[in-house]
Amino acid sequence: MMGNSVETRGKAKYLGGVGTKVTGITRRKFKPNLQKVRVTTPEGENKTVRLCTQCLRSGAVTRVVRRRPFDLPEEK
Repeated sequence: MMGNSVETRGKAKYLGGVGTKVTGITRRKFKPNLQKVRVTTPEGENKTVRLCTQCLRSGAVTRVVRRRPFDLPEEK
């Protein structure tokens, strides 16, 4: 997506200034926050893919389990 980067300067009126002024507007791109993550595919194989953080947080993919969970010794 594209947007604007707005540059301002000056002191706000409520702080005793004459108000902030826009001194420049330039175009900018909004880029997705991509991360390299190892995931487990439905076939059971592990792959490294680039995912957005939104997909990671929503649980859309299952990450690779690096270490088996801790098991308590069984009681006799």
